[in-house]
Formats: sequence, C-alpha cells, structure tokens
Amino acid sequence: MTAANRRAEIAVLGAGSWGTALALLLCRNGHRVRLWDHFREHLAELRRDRENRRYLPGTPLPAELLPVDDLAEAVSGADELLIVVPSHAFAAVLRALPAPLPAGLGVAWATKGLEPETGRLLHEVAGEVLGRRDLAVISGPSFAREVAAGLPTAVTVAASSPQHARRVADYLHGERFRAYTSGDIVGVQVGGAAKNVLAIATGIADGLGFGANTRAALITRGLAELIRLGTALGGHQETFIGLAGLGDLVLTCTDDQSRNRRMGLALARGLNVEAAKKEIGQEVEGVITARSVYATARRLGVEMPISEQVYRVLYLGTTPAEATESLLTRRSKAEFY
Repeated sequence: MTAANRRAEIAVLGAGSWGTALALLLCRNGHRVRLWDHFREHLAELRRDRENRRYLPGTPLPAELLPVDDLAEAVSGADELLIVVPSHAFAAVLRALPAPLPAGLGVAWATKGLEPETGRLLHEVAGEVLGRRDLAVISGPSFAREVAAGLPTAVTVAASSPQHARRVADYLHGERFRAYTSGDIVGVQVGGAAKNVLAIATGIADGLGFGANTRAALITRGLAELIRLGTALGGHQETFIGLAGLGDLVLTCTDDQSRNRRMGLALARGLNVEAAKKEIGQEVEGVITARSVYATARRLGVEMPISEQVYRVLYLGTTPAEATESLLTRRSKAEFY
C-alpha cells in the first residue's frame, strides 16, 4: 500500500504559520499529525483554542492534529519527520531528536534557508547530524495562509532518493495541493533560500516608488543570480525556471504576504532592521540568508550584485537609496554571451 492511500503518522516539528499550515494539509489528506514546537506555552494555546490564533487565526485544528510538548513523543512511531523551523534552529532540532532514530525513518523539511554560521545547505547539515538517511526538501511558491485555507498550490519535493521524494509528495498531494518531485536537492534548496534576499531588494525598490518596470527587472536579473549561484553549487539550471526557482521568486517578490518583501518595504521607509523585524513580528529568513549568500558568492567567485547590495543595506549601513544608486550606475553589459 502506498503513502497516497494509507493513513500515515507524521511528526511536524515547528508550529509557526508554515508548520501549522502543512500539518493542516496532511490532516486533510487523511494522515495523523503530532505537532511539536520549542515553545510550550504556544502548544498549550493550540490545545486550548484548537486554533493557531497567533499565526493562522480563524482556521480550526482538526481532531487528527495533536500538539505535543515532548519531542520524543512527537517522533515515536512516526512514518516521516517534517521539520519546519527557522534555518538558525534547524541543526539544534536535529541534534535534539531522540537517538537512535529508526533506520527507515525519512526526514523532510520545509525550511528555506542556509545554516547561518557556515552557509551550508541544510541537507549537508542533516547528513552530518543524522548520518545516512532518506532526506527530502519541500519548496516552492506557497504562502502558509493560503495553504491553510485550502487554496490551490503547487510545490516541489526534492530528494536524493526518487522513492523518498515520491513518498513525501504523496503525503502532501491532494485535490488543491500539487506536489511535483525532483532529484535536484541542491538546486531546490538554493532557490528557496536565495529568493528571500531578492524579495528584500524588490520590497526596497517598491518602497522607494520605482514602479513596475524596476520590479520586473529585479526579478529577472535576480533569477540570473539564482542560476549562477545554484549551478556553481551543483544545482541544475532547469530547476531555477521551475516552481522552486522562478515560481517562488515571483511569489515572494510581488505579494505583501511575504515577510521578506515587507522587510524591504520597511527599510525603504527608513526603519532599521531590528525595528522592521519587530513590526513584522515573525522570522524574516532573508535577513540571515543575505549574509550567507554574500559569503558563499564571494567564496565561489559568483557575481550577485543585487544580493550584495541587500547585504550591504542589512549589515554595512548602506542606505536603500545608496544601494539603488550603486546598481543603477553599474556599467552596461551584454545580457547573454
């Protein structure tokens, strides 16, 4: 019997908006979910209210979704682990998992970012902590609120094992949620991480009133940056014109549900990074990722001028206007060679 037609037990680790939305989706697909989070008071609220009022108000939690405090209890008997925590907490959650994990237990994540301290892709972190194991990443254009509401969505599930990619995709795939599979675990992760940096750039440009022409140019040239970085790291070029590349880039750059875009809008209004983060009230992955992307691009000799200016605004005190001027005054060059 396949994952698509049997009731699976899935542990979702991370009860923010995205983790809760995926837990709701899995329950709609007939699976049972144990939802764990580092913050016990948040889990107590979920049990009391049967709703994630903090991040997804108005969407009731089904009976098949069980918030649990204990990580070992969440993982026990699970058919799959799905990690949905910020990138800076990813390694810590892996190290906190009860050992040894069952040999056949697969691990997937929907975290979009790099390891902050090293700039490593998260499958490298997972491989180091967990050893040989089926690993998969879920990425693509997907706002949590729309997934929670059951609006049509499509994502990519990438794994080194085709069987594991198919199994995770089957857990997720439903009437209004399409899950495509890929073997490019590197490219899918690069797209999901680096697009957040470019969304900050687009938010800055829109906040400064530069208009639709500028936005289209930033998205297009940002895609070129994604492709250069992703292929330098071993990703496949076609991945970046798919859901996990262009699809996620367009979504994050153009809609104000994106925290990264809202960060750019706030910076353009004159707020500093900390004030903008406080106003947004949730993790803004692009702020952390900008530093990792900048360091990785320099190490590999990859030209990423838009991403570099975002890094300079976030960390070196460059103003949004100065960053824009720097991009506009770059010398003319051929688009393709």
